[in-house]
Amino acid sequence: MIPSTQALPAQDRIISVRDLKYIYEGGVEALKGLNLDIRSGEFVAIVGGNGSGKTTFAKTLNGLLRPTSGLVTIGGRPAASMTVAELAKTVGYAFQNPDHQLFSSSVENEVRFGPRNLGYPEAEVAKKVEAAIDAMDLGPIRGHPPLSLRLSDRRRTSIASVIAMDPKVLILDEPTTGLDLAETEALMESVCKLNREGRTVVLITHDMRLVAEYAHRVVVMAAGRVLLDTDASGAFSDLALLGQSNLEPPQVTLLAHRLSDRGVPKDIISPEELALRLFMLRGDRR
Repeated sequence: MIPSTQALPAQDRIISVRDLKYIYEGGVEALKGLNLDIRSGEFVAIVGGNGSGKTTFAKTLNGLLRPTSGLVTIGGRPAASMTVAELAKTVGYAFQNPDHQLFSSSVENEVRFGPRNLGYPEAEVAKKVEAAIDAMDLGPIRGHPPLSLRLSDRRRTSIASVIAMDPKVLILDEPTTGLDLAETEALMESVCKLNREGRTVVLITHDMRLVAEYAHRVVVMAAGRVLLDTDASGAFSDLALLGQSNLEPPQVTLLAHRLSDRGVPKDIISPEELALRLFMLRGDRR
C-alpha cells in the first residue's frame, strides 16, 4: 500500500498535491484536504461513486478548476504559476462526454487544433497529428466530421486531440461509459500502449472491472477524501470500504470472498487467477 500522506521523492513525482481543497459556489466542499503523489509513468485509477470528488480532483490538475486552497505541483512547478499552454503540454484531459470537446469539420482538423494552437512549427504539428491518429486508430475516418461518428470513435478522436499536444500525463474521465465490451477493450489497449511508451495515465472511473484489468495503482475516494491508496489487488480486499465508496467489485472478486473460507485469497481480480487458485487447492487436497 502507498499511503496518501507518504510523499514520494521529488524526482519521482509528475504530480503532487498537498492539502488540496475545493469548494463550489453554494458552499459544497468537493475536496477536503487531499494529499497525493503520482509517479511519472504510472497507470493510476482514481475511483469513487458520484459525489466522491474524483472528477473535481482531476480538473484541478490541468487548470480547468483552480483550488480553493492547497498546492498542486506539476513536474516540480506550482500549477498556479503555469500558463494554460504550459499546463496543456504537461497534463492533458479528455472529458467524459467527447461532444464537449469536438467542434472541427474533420477528425484530422480536430486533432491538429491543439498542437497548432500551442504554437508548434507546422512540420512538428504534422508529425504530432499523424502520431495521435495512428495511436488511436483513426486513419480510416480522419476526413470524417467527428460529431457524425459513433460514440467510440468520438471518444478516440477526443483522446487523440489531447495526445497530439504530447502531454506527459493523460487524464481520462470515464472513457468507456456507453461503450460495448469490444469497444472498451480496443480503447483501453490503445491507452495501455501509450502507458507502455512512458506516458502517465490517470483513469477516472467507477467501473471496478476496468480497474481490475488495467490499473497498476488505485486511489479510492469518497466525500472528497482519499480512503485508500494501494495496488490493484489490494483495492478489492475490503468489500466494506468499496461499499462505503459506492463501488461494486467485479463478480470474480465477490466469488473469491465467498470462497475465502476454503483458502481462496480475497484480493483476486481476474478469472484466470481464480481458476489457478482453485486448481492449486484441488491439487493440495489430493
